Amino acid sequence: MYLPAPDAALSPRTGYTRTHWQAAADALLASVEPYATEDRALYHFPGSRESWSGRLSDGLEGYARTLLLAAFRRDETALERYATGLAAGVSGVWPRIEDRSQPLVEAASIALALRLTRPLLWDRLDDGVQQRVADWLADALTAAAWPCNWELFPVTVGGFLEEVGHEAGASRKAIDRGLERIEQWYVGDGWYTDGPGRAFDYYNGWAMHLYPVLHAWLADDRDLLSLYGGRLQTHLADYARLFGGDGAPLHQGRSLTYRFATTAPLWLGALTDHTPLPPGETRRLASGALKYFLERDAVDDQGLLTLGWHGPDESVLQGYSGPASPYWASKGFLGLLLPSDHPVWTAQEEAGPAERQNEVTPVAGPNWLLQSTSSDGLVRLHNHGSEDVRYDPFYTRFAYSTVTRPRSSPPDNSVTVGDDSSREGIVPLGAGEGWAASRHALSSGAELTSLVVAEGAVEVRAHLVSGAAPGTAVHVTGWGPAEDGNERTDLAGVYGLTGDDSRLSGTVGDGPTLFVALARLTAEHNPPPFGDLVSVEVRRATVDDIHDAHDAHDLTVRWASGSEQYFRFGCTASDQGAATSWWSVAPR
Repeated sequence: MYLPAPDAALSPRTGYTRTHWQAAADALLASVEPYATEDRALYHFPGSRESWSGRLSDGLEGYARTLLLAAFRRDETALERYATGLAAGVSGVWPRIEDRSQPLVEAASIALALRLTRPLLWDRLDDGVQQRVADWLADALTAAAWPCNWELFPVTVGGFLEEVGHEAGASRKAIDRGLERIEQWYVGDGWYTDGPGRAFDYYNGWAMHLYPVLHAWLADDRDLLSLYGGRLQTHLADYARLFGGDGAPLHQGRSLTYRFATTAPLWLGALTDHTPLPPGETRRLASGALKYFLERDAVDDQGLLTLGWHGPDESVLQGYSGPASPYWASKGFLGLLLPSDHPVWTAQEEAGPAERQNEVTPVAGPNWLLQSTSSDGLVRLHNHGSEDVRYDPFYTRFAYSTVTRPRSSPPDNSVTVGDDSSREGIVPLGAGEGWAASRHALSSGAELTSLVVAEGAVEVRAHLVSGAAPGTAVHVTGWGPAEDGNERTDLAGVYGLTGDDSRLSGTVGDGPTLFVALARLTAEHNPPPFGDLVSVEVRRATVDDIHDAHDAHDLTVRWASGSEQYFRFGCTASDQGAATSWWSVAPR
């Protein structure tokens, strides 16, 4: 992909400016055009992979997602081509929108593109084509959605159809119904779950915030924009911390092949004036993510986005991933809706959070702890509240980062009790200054109560196993190897564990048993030994220390910086005789 020379004065960190974003959009649009069918209604990209929706739906996906890119680029020449495909598509080429079908997803992209470019595309269609397009889209108003971010696709279609006066009553019902349904998944502090349960991931940014905020903005609904824009603004304070100093997003969650779609909420905050971020930081984070992927083979020799993370990589795909799926990365070009004289394009780049200083930040909604180090720009996510067992290990590991990915053998960042390394039914126990904790039950009936305490690049990981038979083996792993192999991983047993950097082992004793390890992921060339940075003391508490408890453990963490943290683990018998593990935290 050809891009202009970097601009070191305006963008000293990435070199990217609005011109670079325009050039990237133009290159992607030019590269997909040879794969359009003769009537331009479908885009069939090369390769043997087919999604579970089938080739026809995949071709519609290719049309819809690249149309979205043309809409953000406001490329009139490209939009003329898509107008031809639109007329053909709704004249019998495209599949109908049915309950929980992939065309419902693509209808939202088409409707959003039409709404954003109405004078350039929709208003230039003849009446017959407009009617057929509206009739095809209208099936989305009543189609059943999967109970997740899909509920927002009828909202997006309804917003456009209501604006052009087509089935206004049904459109309004679809809008109100979808917005009402996502309320049950808003957990506060700017975070949604992606449907029932605790699935926290990038869908917060590129779906759960994107569609409601854009709808409110396009509808010029001040009350609605105040509600959803306010949530977005709160979310972005956390979201900005999810990008490494090299621009990489965290490797966590599903649909990772959308890559720099992660930048969409950054642009959205600037577009709607609902962001806590300075303009130069917004552009730095977004440009950093685009540059990160373009420099790591996200685009192949034909100029097409590949199915993967860096290059082609099936390990990050799901069954719904088809050859055109990566083009939801088009959402990352939302910033091109901002005029060239907007401060987000004219301000000098500013450092992102991971570059400014070492930080350990609790995130209340998903019960995460974010740990970043400015010396190497690494970001680590300690997960004590997010899960989606359909896509394990991308949700249920204890930690993720911007330079590593989940590994399977042995599983990274995991605890195995006996032969059970599963992590389902996570119960968040809170996150505070420098720590986060959770509990989950194992299939054997045993419980695992887990705590992470972090400062700088060092982590103290403590796990209390209760309800397991004496003699049960426990294995603890830390970080897997880094993506590019330049980072270093360390793991050391502190209490109840022995072993090497790859895996520690211990044995359950009589009653609840505490295991403590130190872990580190760093790109520092010669980091100090653990002993120079932290000391950990574990003391067995007596029954007199705690009412109605037994086998309690006191954990004291003393950092070289002079700070000290104190935690207490225990296990209490219930009225039914079962043991329930618990813990507490207190400053000292």
